Formats: sequence, C-alpha cells, structure tokens
Amino acid sequence: MSREISRRKFILYGSATLGTTILLKACGSNTTPTAQTPAATPAVTPAPNTTPAATTPTASPVAATGDTIKVGILHSLSGTMAISEKSVVDAEQLAIEEINKSGGVLGKQIQPIVEDGASDWPTFAEKAKKLIDQDKVVAIFGCWTSASRKAVLPVFEEKKHMLWYPVQYEGQECSNNIFYTGAAPNQQIEPSVDWLLKKKGKEFFLIGSDYVFPRTANTIIKAQVQAKGGKIVGEDYLPLGSTEVTQIISKIKQALPNGGVIYNTLNGDSNVAFFKQLKDAGLTPDKYPTMSVSIAEEEVKAIGVDYLKGHYAAWNYFQTVDTPENKKFVEAFKAKYGADRVTNDPMEAAYIAVYLWKQAVEKAKTTDIEAVRKAALGQTLVAPEGKVTLDNNHHIYKTVRIGEVGDDGLFKIVSASTAPVKPIPWNQFVAETKGYSCDWSDPSKGGKFLVKKS
Repeated sequence: MSREISRRKFILYGSATLGTTILLKACGSNTTPTAQTPAATPAVTPAPNTTPAATTPTASPVAATGDTIKVGILHSLSGTMAISEKSVVDAEQLAIEEINKSGGVLGKQIQPIVEDGASDWPTFAEKAKKLIDQDKVVAIFGCWTSASRKAVLPVFEEKKHMLWYPVQYEGQECSNNIFYTGAAPNQQIEPSVDWLLKKKGKEFFLIGSDYVFPRTANTIIKAQVQAKGGKIVGEDYLPLGSTEVTQIISKIKQALPNGGVIYNTLNGDSNVAFFKQLKDAGLTPDKYPTMSVSIAEEEVKAIGVDYLKGHYAAWNYFQTVDTPENKKFVEAFKAKYGADRVTNDPMEAAYIAVYLWKQAVEKAKTTDIEAVRKAALGQTLVAPEGKVTLDNNHHIYKTVRIGEVGDDGLFKIVSASTAPVKPIPWNQFVAETKGYSCDWSDPSKGGKFLVKKS
C-alpha cells in the first residue's frame, strides 16, 4: 500500500526545491528485470568531442566487476507520483535496453536495479542507501520532486556517489554529486514569464501546491515580473493533492475581472479539480491563459484534453519536436510500450541521462565514480530535443520551448529559443543568489562562488 504524503514531510524535506504531477495509485515491484523486447535504433547521436580520453585510474569499491555493470533506478512506482515517475522508469529502461543491444558499456551489459521510492521522501533516502551499500551500483538515475531529491542529497554527498536527476526544478542548488538533466529556471520558468509578458498580459495570478518548488518558483516569478514592469495581483496555495479549488477560482475572478495570466505550479489531483472548475467558471484560455510547468503530455491525458485545450506549458521537449532523433525516440518508445503511450520532457531528460552517463564511462574507460564525474563534464549529445551539452555546473544546455495544448492532447510549439540556453543554477533575480555561479571543473570555485565583475 502506498504511503500517504503529508504536508509536513514536504516541508521537512523541501527547504529549497521542486515537484510535480497527477495523483494516481499504482503498484510496482522493487525490482524490474531488463526488458527483452527488441529495441529500435538508438535515438541519440554522440556529438563530436575532441577532449582527450582520461587515463584509467584504479577502480573504486563500487566499480563494475564481472560481466555486468549495475546501475540503480529510483523512482515512485506507487503513490501520488507514480503516474509521472513510472513513465520515466520506462524511458530509462528503454535507453538501457538499446545500449545493451548495441554492445553495452566497456563490453559489459548494464544491469538495472529498480527501487520504488513510493512517493515517500524517507523511503527514497533508504532505497538510495540500499542501492549504494548493498547493490553496489555505480550510478543512480532517479527522483522527480525536489523533496525526494533533497531527501537523498545527504546520502549521495556522504557516500560521494552519483545521481542523475531528470526533472525541471527551481534551481538554487549545484551539487557535485548530482547531474541535472532537466531545466534550470532560466531554461523554463524565466523565458515563459518573458513570453507571457510580451504576448498575454502584465497582470499575473500565481497558484501552486504548498511546498518548496512552487514557493521557490513563485519567489523567482515575483522578482522577475516586478523587474520587467508587470504586476502580481494574487498568490495562493493548496496542500498537495487538495481538490478544494473553489476559493482560488473566486480569488482569480475577483483579482482579474477582465482577464489576465494564471501561472500554475499546482501538482497532483489539484490540477484535475482546478482545470475542470476553471472551465466550469467560464475562465477560458482566450481571457485567462494558464501557463503550467508541471503538466506535460502524460498529465494532459489524465486530466482530459477538453479542460486543457488552449492553455500553455513550458518545457524543453515536447513529443511534437521535429527532429530525426525524436522521431526515432517516439517510435522506439511506442513500439516497446504501446502505440497509445506518449513521451514527455522528464522522460526524454531521463533517457538522455543514461546516454550521457554511458559516454562519460567510455571516456573515463572505467566506472570509477570520480573518474566518470570528471569525464562527464563537456559531454555532448544530439538528443531528441536537439543538441545538449553538459556544463561544468552539472546542468545541461537546453532549448527552451513553449507549447499550446491542441485537440489531440499534444502540444503545438508556439515559441522556441534559437539555440540551446546555458543553465544558470543560482537565480539572478533573487537578491541572495544574484552574482553567484557554479563550476565543478575548478575546485577553488565548486558549487557556489561569487563571479568577479570585470
């Protein structure tokens, strides 16, 4: 039985970050065998890298032995977050299967060990310890919410291990033990606010679930809107999973009687109730456009297209991205999991994380964690979303995209950056972190340093 997520736990484990999506209870076993379905041609292409390969160091105690390389997959297969995280597991398994069928890594097959975080943050920490200490994995691909990431961060830092985290988040973090393949705020939140100010209006009402990601995101949005001449006319929060949205709808109508922008960081079942009541109240996207940062193709399917059509979301990847690599990715995913399945941003970010790790291992010529950590810096990949590059701050350059929900439940891309955007973990609209940066290629700088003005 899934564990209930309490508001107290979100606050306890979220003193700086993220989260997202629809409430659905699902069962999942603690281990999942490697799938045997034939895989399509991999949907990624290593970009040219002229950096010399590292010499082979002595392997650490967790370096691979025998004929397999063990990696951990740690997501919620049950509880509130299962609807979103299960699909991320599917994408990671697809990447591992493709790699294994093309010869593996260093001539060895990847053996994924899957654990269920059960949408419970202490469980995530326990399972991370188990994967590292008992299973001796060489890397872990995992987490969705910032609450879960914050819960496991001390484990990875204490054990000097490696987490690949695939979801957009609120920034304000730059750990040497995490590679972040989702968006930083300047690659999702900030450009979406700029687009709204230019295209949809100057008055914003902010709504969100009551935990760290929405509150931190809204802190950034308020500073940005104010700096650019807009106005925040209201801000309100719901406990995660609450469907009591009637009062929020009333507050929006009162604060924006003639229409305006709704910026949505709600998660869980709250989104279902919110969009249904928003439509029932006559607040349609032509006058009340809503921008969401935690609703993707999977959530549109669950909530219902009729309630979301015409509203917007900001991501770096949509299933409708027109690249050869994305066509291969979507075809391979549907061939393996079903023609009715959809792909989305966190799934793609998880998929490419496995390939970026593979490239780093091959460059290092070992699975030794410290060697792979160094070799990962600067890795490039022609991904389904476009070219990505792993920066020295452990985040990746990503193309920014804004999509509008169409009749088919997919997103019509209405705006995209002309080139991949450099990630900025420490937010430059927030006074406490303005001027700070991160560079793990230079030990004297590390996770947070003040940039000297020229």
